[in-house]
Amino acid sequence: MTLPLAATGQQGASDAAGGTRAQEVLVLDFGGQYSQLIARRVRECGVFSELLPHTVPLEEIRSRSPRGLILSGGPASVYADGAPRFAAELLELGVPVMGICYGMQVMALELGGRVEPAPVGEFGRTRLTVREPGRLLAGLPEEQTCWMSHRDTVFDAPPGSAALASSGESPVAAFEDTARGLYGIQFHPEVVHTPYGTAILKTFLEDICGCDMSWSPASVVEEQVERIRAQVGSERVICGLSGGVDSSVAALLVHRAVGEQLTCVFVDHGLMRKNEGEQVIAAFRDTFHVPLVAVQAEDRFLARLTGVTDPETKRKIIGEEFIRVFEEQARELGNPRFLVQGTLYSDVIESGGGHGAATIKSHHNVGGLPEDLEFELVEPLRALFKDEVRQVGSELGMPERLVWRQPFPGPGLAIRVVGGEVTKERLEILRDADFVLQDEIRTAGLYRELWQSFCVLPAGLRTVGVQGDERSYGYVIVIRAVTSDDAMTADWARLPYDLLETIASRMINEIPQVNRVTLDITSKPPGTIEWE
Repeated sequence: MTLPLAATGQQGASDAAGGTRAQEVLVLDFGGQYSQLIARRVRECGVFSELLPHTVPLEEIRSRSPRGLILSGGPASVYADGAPRFAAELLELGVPVMGICYGMQVMALELGGRVEPAPVGEFGRTRLTVREPGRLLAGLPEEQTCWMSHRDTVFDAPPGSAALASSGESPVAAFEDTARGLYGIQFHPEVVHTPYGTAILKTFLEDICGCDMSWSPASVVEEQVERIRAQVGSERVICGLSGGVDSSVAALLVHRAVGEQLTCVFVDHGLMRKNEGEQVIAAFRDTFHVPLVAVQAEDRFLARLTGVTDPETKRKIIGEEFIRVFEEQARELGNPRFLVQGTLYSDVIESGGGHGAATIKSHHNVGGLPEDLEFELVEPLRALFKDEVRQVGSELGMPERLVWRQPFPGPGLAIRVVGGEVTKERLEILRDADFVLQDEIRTAGLYRELWQSFCVLPAGLRTVGVQGDERSYGYVIVIRAVTSDDAMTADWARLPYDLLETIASRMINEIPQVNRVTLDITSKPPGTIEWE
């Protein structure tokens, strides 16, 4: 992503698109479980941040002229064979550097401090005593709580550094060398369990690095418009529009940049939620006036799914059929050169940094396009997290119902009809049940508090019931609702009992084929969010 230069006049670093990026702080990843969260917290403070592997070449860091560097935590011991290291020249770039947990230990070791295994590790909430606040901990209480996760400990601060704080098992829990702009903290300021963590980050970013704290996701809109225009020129662009937040926001950004040069292809495979296809078409074609080809392909997909029960086979069939439909539409549109993808920063991180080829390989929004279907990618969201994408969507005027739509699997309702064949009847039952669930959750004001909420239809399961003084033999609907920050872990949502009663009553009364409703109370792990 490129950003406007700050008023300080500091030279920004060139990015891959030839623009400039100002006032960024880079996080070098040593494998810590909270590394991505550090970059997120820095952004929330108003400074653009990107997570890079600790092996990134020094020249790449230097070329980007960051305002500061943060060395993340990691699972290794600094004395283990093959433990991650960094080039000593990293500390001589003339920008402040802060090490967190392992990052602090490896910095201390490099600077001549004493790091050794502690008799007892520190994991979880820990009492921190500030001995000398210095610059990094200025204004903070002498006694506070922090979150630790380590076994090695810094026993002596590096020569020329001042020890700032200690804990029960960490004689040096923080140190600083203000002359060289080097700072280290043993605890994790990025997690909510460190109450003054954000204050420490802000001190580092604003007071020490001199950042103006003015970055926001919404501020990238106009810059991205310029970047897209520079990349695309007068060429045609195509977008496989799924109706999800990511592809929708990406499409709107590209349309604002190049207008009629963009054509969105929306494939309604008959596996979407109730009225979802109509909502997407209305928003893009009627409200935003984006050129849109809507392909009604329900019969085509259901024919391919006849007799199929295995979930992975379902996924492959749906992905392959989507490819065929998309190929047909691309040919009719003259085989546009550019393809819009709603790739997010989390996708880039999970695929190892995203410095790969220009043609499609792994992550994309259109169901698994083959390598021989070549496009140049337009990825205006690849530097943003999901919540930041939602902010951009709001800035672009996207309806709130689309902006806050919960994640939905690419194969759609096909993988929520579990243990049996996907049929039109079962899809309609599931669609109607899901509509009731979403309607009641929205009415209760809980929709945005949940990461996902949906229904599952066990296709091979029928149960006996009594309805209208007669025996019934109907389908079971399973309610699945979870809370999560990133979908890596999830907890089952404690929905109010009266809400669950209303939902179950409506489903049984309004859907004749259903006579029983159950609630899934499995967290992730050990379960997954989706059933298949």
